[in-house]
This record gives sequence, C-alpha cells and structure tokens, in this order.
Amino acid sequence: MTEQQPVAELGAFSSADAVATPWDQARAALQDAQVFWLSTVRPDRRPHVTPLLAAWMDGALYFSTGPEERKAKNLAHNRQCVLTTGNNTLDGLDLVVEGAAAEVNDEAELRRLADTFEVKYGRHFTAPEGTWFGLGDAIRNADIPVYRVAPTTIFGFGKGEQYSQTRWRFRD
Repeated sequence: MTEQQPVAELGAFSSADAVATPWDQARAALQDAQVFWLSTVRPDRRPHVTPLLAAWMDGALYFSTGPEERKAKNLAHNRQCVLTTGNNTLDGLDLVVEGAAAEVNDEAELRRLADTFEVKYGRHFTAPEGTWFGLGDAIRNADIPVYRVAPTTIFGFGKGEQYSQTRWRFRD
C-alpha cells in the first residue's frame, strides 16, 4: 500500500529561525516509538487516556485492546481519538496523531500487522502470561479487537536548541 505524503506547515509558536520537521523524521519516530498514549472520549463526554503499544504500518497507527476495556467501549461510541508519543525531556520530538479508529477484520492485514508488531517488540516480549505475551498470535488469529488510525492531522513538537511546531495534514 502506498503511504500518503502529507502537506507540512510550520506553526506560529515555533522559534524565529525554526524549520518544519521533515516528514521522514516524524514517520521514523512513529515507527520507533515503544509506548503511545491513547485519548478517547467516554459516552458521558469525559476524557479517557491510557498507555498502549502501537505499530506504524502503511501510513496508519495500529493498536489492540480487549473487547471489554474502556477504550474499546469509548471507540464504539465515538471513533475519534488521539495517539501521542515522544519523551518527557526538553529535547527530541513529541508527536500527536489525530484520526478516527476503524476496527480491522481483514485476515491478510491482521497477519501483516502481527508480523510488524513482532518485528518491533519481539515475538514474546513479556514473560509467559504477561500483559502482552502472545500479542502477535492474538492479532493474527483475530482474538482481540484491532484498530487502525489513519491520521487526518499529525502535530510534531521539536524541542532542543530551537522549538518547532509542525503540522502535517493528510487527505481524507
């Protein structure tokens, strides 16, 4: 699948001599990030935020959850969500991915995604019976809900000697 090339804009809150972060750098950071924070909205409109694992594949972020977990219930009510990653220092690049979560049911896509997760995190990246033990197999076998978030907008916050705020807009 061909990945979209977004349109980049440098935000007004950037340092005077800052430049927009290149998309290739942002995409690499999304691919390499180990932990993401998912923000969803409860049916009563209160926010919900939780950490999770995610993988970038074919121009979208993918994650899984249990069918009875709060995030799955929230997404059944409102598919709009935000995934955030970065670091908690004053250097580096923080990323905020906005989009709508769509449940993935295609067997070939799930197999490729399971392989992507295992390459990124390892085949069994926790001890047996640990939180994510066998996640690749659970994805591959469609034992758990899996969601794809194709971004509508991604914000990048570059930190260090210069601060930059880059917005990448994607076509629908």
